[in-house]
Amino acid sequence: MNIVVCYKIVPDEQDVVVQADRTLSFERAARKIGDYDLNAVEAGAELAEAHGASLVCLTAGGDAVEDTKLKKAILARGPQENVAVKDASLPEAGSTKTARVLAAAIKQLDSADLVLCGEGSADRYAQQVGVQLGELLGLPVINAVSSIELADGVAHVERTVGNVVELLDVPLPAVLSVVADMNTPRIPSMKDILGAGKKPSRVLSLDDVAFEDAPEPVDVVSTLAPEQRDRACEVLEGSDDETIQAFITRLREKL
Repeated sequence: MNIVVCYKIVPDEQDVVVQADRTLSFERAARKIGDYDLNAVEAGAELAEAHGASLVCLTAGGDAVEDTKLKKAILARGPQENVAVKDASLPEAGSTKTARVLAAAIKQLDSADLVLCGEGSADRYAQQVGVQLGELLGLPVINAVSSIELADGVAHVERTVGNVVELLDVPLPAVLSVVADMNTPRIPSMKDILGAGKKPSRVLSLDDVAFEDAPEPVDVVSTLAPEQRDRACEVLEGSDDETIQAFITRLREKL
């Protein structure tokens, strides 16, 4: 069995600066693996260990995909190989282009019995790549997956939607997007990190995966932070009934 886990390299949110005009500056932001993608990697690693499957991690991006530290960070979490598609246009690509690039790359790999994605990227959180990837590959696709068990060519999954938990049998191969509370991503040991440096990692171009570009269906005009407002602060002193009633009145007014 071959399992492919898709992940994205994103700016570290703690380093993002909101400028005076509400635009976002990523100049000082370090790059990291998206938090939601780590849940998918952990799910893939657990399934690979339980079923003796191969696990390949796949990403699409710019220069950051060749960062040695990031490659070790992903390979130290269980995958046997890292594959990256590199192009200057990919860091700012929308969900449709990203899904199309990933689909083209998966078709170049050995047959994938299961493709795993996080519930959304840590930077845009559009929650569209997994769904579109399944459509492009012509495979069953399920999102909001909170549990996966594999048996006899079928993925037995739990899918949580609101207050409802659905139990589904999905024929393989399939694409599944997992939720963040599905598991707790492992913290690699020093042995895992040192071993990651010996695992294969290759970088492909768009030409290598036979990608044919097409216009994005969505045009992003701008990305702005919400307008900031000073917090209102009203202090009521005292513990008598009148003060308590005034507090309740103020609270009702604000709600």
